Amino acid sequence: MRSILDIILIVLDAYIWLLIAAAVLSWLVAFNVVNTRNQFVDMIGNFLYRITEPVLRPIRSIMPNLGGIDVSPVILILLIILLKSIIVRYIYPVVF
Repeated sequence: MRSILDIILIVLDAYIWLLIAAAVLSWLVAFNVVNTRNQFVDMIGNFLYRITEPVLRPIRSIMPNLGGIDVSPVILILLIILLKSIIVRYIYPVVF
């Protein structure tokens, strides 16, 4: 059972990195550092959008409009860190 919890923790860590990558790529596209006409950049951006948007959409619908600032990835990262902390502190020690 601990191995399953370890896999869950690894997946949550990987998802945090995917959220960070999606945020950085969106900034790079917004400031015209990278061009989305490039097929590789478009492919990476499309993948990151498809993997993060279904989880970020409900958070964005709850959040008030902050004038172009999207803090939903930060909120999701904090929620994932909270979930990881609950798993490590309360669930992991009970499982043998």
